[in-house]
Amino acid sequence: MKTKNKKKWLYVLIGIALLIFFCHFQNNSIVISEYTIGSDKIPESFDKYKIVQLSDLHSKSFGNDQSKLVKKVSKIEPDSIVFTGDLIDSDRYDEKSSLVLMERLVQIAPVYYVTGNHEWWSGNFDTLQDKLTGIGVQVMRNTTEEITIGTDQIIMIGIDDPAYLGESYEERDKTEENIKHSIGENEGEDNFQILLSHRPELFSLYDEYGFDLVFSGHAHGGQFRIPYLGGLIAPNQGFFPKYTSGMHKSDRTTMIVNRGLGNSIIPIRVFNRPEIVVVTLSSVGK
Repeated sequence: MKTKNKKKWLYVLIGIALLIFFCHFQNNSIVISEYTIGSDKIPESFDKYKIVQLSDLHSKSFGNDQSKLVKKVSKIEPDSIVFTGDLIDSDRYDEKSSLVLMERLVQIAPVYYVTGNHEWWSGNFDTLQDKLTGIGVQVMRNTTEEITIGTDQIIMIGIDDPAYLGESYEERDKTEENIKHSIGENEGEDNFQILLSHRPELFSLYDEYGFDLVFSGHAHGGQFRIPYLGGLIAPNQGFFPKYTSGMHKSDRTTMIVNRGLGNSIIPIRVFNRPEIVVVTLSSVGK
């Protein structure tokens, strides 16, 4: 009887150890997802131009001074890095790890950043913005940047998350205002246009304005991913959301949804490892 009890507790301990390892792996082992985007609007000088997208860090650390994350990004050798919101977490505000990451990323490539809802919910964005700008991050708040190689260029557009208006706002309407403010008179621009916007659920709006490529985050991959079905739940999309991960295409617009790096309200990921996205541009038909 005693031998059976010992075996029982041994199996329980092994099960607990395996569960702890599984959870740690799922939440700390970074996966790299790669995509190629081809367009006849991409100049030849931008052929094989490499963009790394990060999103939804929520102040999480990957090694001392973000060494594990930075090492992976550095090995990719990106031409630019985009960060699509929720750099910090509003409920556990600790900007140190987030700023350390940005300090190290700007040494690799130009960094373009837009806000997520958590920056605004924290109530600390004004001071955070000053620090990011001081580091050398290009904080994009309903603004447009021209990325130039020689005489060729592509357009980077970054918009604020609408959460700065508080709870009583129409997300789609305000986002459209931000888009209009960003593009100004450049609507229908012939150059290849990239939009940075935190929220993927507004894909139809981005398509209306004909952006060629959109980077977004926010959905955390659906938090718990069910094999062959996708994410279980996402903010602003509810259960079994449509836009949680990967590439989504319409006739004119391609949207990449990053599953993010950290967690917030739900503190654990399942079958949904932290993600670095790499997009390589391809000049087509030149």
